[in-house]
Amino acid sequence: MPAAPGAAAGLRAAPGWARLDGLSRIGVLAAVLVLFCVSGGMLWIVGYNYDGLTGSAASKIHPSTYLIVLAFCWSIVASGDPVSRSIHLASVRPATLLMLLVTIAVIIVTILRGGAGIGGMVDTYVASCLLVFLLADADDETMATLTTMLHVVMTVNALLALAEFVTQIRLFPYRFDGIAFETDTRSAALHGHPLANAMITACYLMALISGARPLSPTMRGTLIALQSAALVVFGGRTALLVSLAFGLCYGIVMLFASLRGGRVSLVAAAIACVLAAAVPVAIGGLAVLGFFDDLATRFVSDGGSANARKEMLDLLGMFSLGDLVFGPDNDLVDTLRRVNGLEWGIENPFIRMILYQGAIVTALVTVAFGLFMYELARIGRAGGVWLPMVVWIILLNGSESIATKTNLPAKFAIVVFCLYRPERSTGTAPLRPASATRAPRSWPDRAAG
Repeated sequence: MPAAPGAAAGLRAAPGWARLDGLSRIGVLAAVLVLFCVSGGMLWIVGYNYDGLTGSAASKIHPSTYLIVLAFCWSIVASGDPVSRSIHLASVRPATLLMLLVTIAVIIVTILRGGAGIGGMVDTYVASCLLVFLLADADDETMATLTTMLHVVMTVNALLALAEFVTQIRLFPYRFDGIAFETDTRSAALHGHPLANAMITACYLMALISGARPLSPTMRGTLIALQSAALVVFGGRTALLVSLAFGLCYGIVMLFASLRGGRVSLVAAAIACVLAAAVPVAIGGLAVLGFFDDLATRFVSDGGSANARKEMLDLLGMFSLGDLVFGPDNDLVDTLRRVNGLEWGIENPFIRMILYQGAIVTALVTVAFGLFMYELARIGRAGGVWLPMVVWIILLNGSESIATKTNLPAKFAIVVFCLYRPERSTGTAPLRPASATRAPRSWPDRAAG
């Protein structure tokens, strides 16, 4: 009997350049652990001035970024075919590649103009892009380990925040050039700045509500309650209000969907009734004990935050159209910013980029970042990823965020990858004929995942 064409050619597993080797997987896990657990305040203790102006240029880049770069470079070399691996990554993550190229171009322009903040662009964009590239071909075992790590770290972060609130002792407070802001009594936990904690906690909370399918209802409910409590002590007003609004809306929609589908058990209904009665009582008790006092103070006195948003718009009118298009002198911007009471920063990333980089650079970064976020959202095609994505975009616009140095985009990418990415087979990739030549495009699961 003549052999079938496929059998005659033989079958082989996916080539090595399409998978992460063991050392690359260890590098990814180590990088993510450092990313979530090591803040600028912790680095200051060991003599690494990450949050500040003094010190060497190398200290302005987070250690997790160095680990991500090393892991990525090693994965390319260890693949055995760097060209094929690079082409494969470019084909499955084109928007990530665009974001990386735009970032490199902005870094070059900044250097030519003699500007500062190169380390910020590396931490904010380069680290995020390379991390997404690394996870493009991560197997289920690696993703399961990352997911468990994420849950553990965020749980420890929330517990530490509550402990700091009770004891009024911050283990690793946010420091600028080593100076801690003693008047800021908000919890710092593992992520350092209270607002950075609030942003990533809000996004993780939304992901728990609409994602994290493998978790049991009891475990998910416990984590949601814990993260909600931590969100209060971090003192992020916008994060709390946005999370409350979108979380309640999503919960109501899901409740009506369950009722219409007739899938609610009597036990679940009884538990819901008990919670409906107990939660207001618990909130009232916490209010009496002063749990919400610091947050209430933030609503009454915002430290000039509302005025800062007005002043930053007035700042745009102090420059000519040509300056705004191509970017005014950075020293002049710094001077006018401080004179107008904006010494704490410009609380919108796109206005800040226009003032420091110009409208052309801002437009390129905005388009590339928008496509990057869209590509990241497509990973969560199981549904519900829009909830943390919308909250994330809203919170980004409430501070300097991606216009300055931050590793929040990399953390958000981990949340999306871990809690929304569909499972796929571990070990070797699907078999294909040895005669096939277009390897990257022949794997629909990799291209879509």
